[in-house]
Amino acid sequence: MEVSSPNRVEAYVTKDGSTIRELHRTALQSLAEATLEPGQATERHYHATSEEIYVVTKGSGSMEIDGETRRVVRGDSILIPAGARHMLENDGTSELIFLCCCSP
Repeated sequence: MEVSSPNRVEAYVTKDGSTIRELHRTALQSLAEATLEPGQATERHYHATSEEIYVVTKGSGSMEIDGETRRVVRGDSILIPAGARHMLENDGTSELIFLCCCSP
C-alpha cells in the first residue's frame, strides 16, 4: 500500500511560479497538489490526448477553459477536456490549493 501526504512530499516550483507536490504517479495516472499565491496563475496550456480534473481544496479563483471563464471555490471540481487550453488564476486574497488529476 502506498500512502502519500503533501507535508511529506518535496515541493517544486514550476516555470509559472506555482508550487507543485506530486503525490502519486504511475504509468496510467498522476495526482498532484498545486498552490497558487494571490495574484498568481498557471500558464495557459493544454494536454493533447488526456483529460485533467482539478479539485479546489482551499481558496478561490478564476478558471478559463477554451475562452470560457468561471469562478471556482473550495469544493468545486473542474473537468478539463483533452486538447482544451486552460489556466487557473488566484484572484483572491489567500492561497489557492487544488488537486490535479490526469493521465500522463
